[in-house]
Amino acid sequence: MPNIGPLEIAIVLVIALIVFGPKRLPELGRSLGKGINEFREGVSKIGEATDVDADDDDHDPVELTGPAGPDAAEPEVTEIVSDQRSGTESAPEPVDGEVVPERHD
Repeated sequence: MPNIGPLEIAIVLVIALIVFGPKRLPELGRSLGKGINEFREGVSKIGEATDVDADDDDHDPVELTGPAGPDAAEPEVTEIVSDQRSGTESAPEPVDGEVVPERHD
């Protein structure tokens, strides 16, 4: 992150004074301060919410995700495979002899 010295701050303030004028500068400062304050409050609320969620150890991970391992998925896999097999047709019988490609003139 770049270091901002007093000279850079003075340059930014002079440019802001030229662009916005002396009448609107205090109003812009107030609205900027309110925006920064709201942002900080939002960040702190998010931090508090994640702290509460991290401390929530009431649930067993297996209860939330269900059983794991190959035996847990076997009924679903068997059902999917049987559905796939019933929906496919058998391959046609192979053709004896030479296959001649069609010519398009």
